Amino acid sequence: MKRLIVIRHAKSSWDFGLNDIDRPLESRGVKDAAKIATACAAYLPESFVVQCSIAKRAYETCTIICQAIGYPLEQVIFQESLYTFESHQLERFIRAIDNRYDNVILFGHNEAITNFVNKFGTVFIDNVPTCGFISLQFDTNDWLSIAKGTTLKTIFPKDLK
Repeated sequence: MKRLIVIRHAKSSWDFGLNDIDRPLESRGVKDAAKIATACAAYLPESFVVQCSIAKRAYETCTIICQAIGYPLEQVIFQESLYTFESHQLERFIRAIDNRYDNVILFGHNEAITNFVNKFGTVFIDNVPTCGFISLQFDTNDWLSIAKGTTLKTIFPKDLK
């Protein structure tokens, strides 16, 4: 079995005229990430690896959640290829994950995440919101051969208000 958790970065700011990759979280994003961290802790596998987009907003979301769940930041693997909005690129990345990792948490971006979870999950999600958490399970031992999986859990900030 392979288990994949995808988390879209939290709400980011457009206020600073920065390049897209450099946009930070806004205050609502910081609060939402803290709430998601608390809510998702019960749904995490016993062991896992964390991989994250290099975008500042993804990095900050990942940092907040990892600190809250006790995952060492120095073990997070930052991947330039996760800075994508294209689901086929996200799928290619996931299919190339090393099979020694059975449980993976990815921090990334939309539209890639929404399209991926709708293709591979069992719950249709119109739009994964910022800081949305989706847990999927695949009945395979090989990331390359993932097919339709099962959506185990979704947690969105609006569910926690």
